[in-house]
Amino acid sequence: MSDDKPLRGRIALVTGASRGIGRAAALGLARAGAHVIATARTQGGVEGLGDRVYGRAGTHATLAPLDIRNGEGIDQLGGQIFERWGQLDILVSCAGDLGQLSPTAHLEPRTFERAVAVNLTANFRLIRSLEPLLRKSDAGRAIFVTTGLAQEPRAFFSAYGASKAGLDNLVRAWADEMAHTQVRAVLLSPGPMRTRMRAAAFPGEDASILPPPEALVPDLIALVRADREPPAYFQFLPSPSPGA
Repeated sequence: MSDDKPLRGRIALVTGASRGIGRAAALGLARAGAHVIATARTQGGVEGLGDRVYGRAGTHATLAPLDIRNGEGIDQLGGQIFERWGQLDILVSCAGDLGQLSPTAHLEPRTFERAVAVNLTANFRLIRSLEPLLRKSDAGRAIFVTTGLAQEPRAFFSAYGASKAGLDNLVRAWADEMAHTQVRAVLLSPGPMRTRMRAAAFPGEDASILPPPEALVPDLIALVRADREPPAYFQFLPSPSPGA
């Protein structure tokens, strides 16, 4: 496996691939040689990804519009992956929902339920549908984007933090179940990054001081390589800027 294409021949699924960390992950995996199956909620999202991203990567991708809340759609995608490739080597779950920054008692039920559906239930459905495909890989790798708020609750972030805390528990339990297989599950905490979700959460913050999602890509590629054993939890710590 060459260093310039360490993921050559690997099949990778990325959710939430139309923007932010998901988009950076999809592009980075493709540049590293993987064939990326990129999902986003709308047809326009994946078409824009194909037009603007994968042409630059000089590779091919499979674009799959999918609302991650659609459990039956996830099952259908799993079936399509099996029919075409017979296995899945890499899953990177980036789709997320911030919910609404609000006192907990003021949250609309549908807002809370959407955060749970995207951040927790959808990942359960991904595990349920894709575990057999990951088991067929010689080194299945499943990466789930989490947040420090899952362990350190903060006022007004209850919908997001609670649903991500549920995700952490779900993934840790599944990782324990996979301990004697070739599948490894990793919780990835990216920290503050220059994304649309971060801007919505902290509108007064100077985004220019935050690392872009692309800064995460080298560590992500290291986490999904078949020739390395990843940790169960990985916190991204950006290198300090020169002079900092």
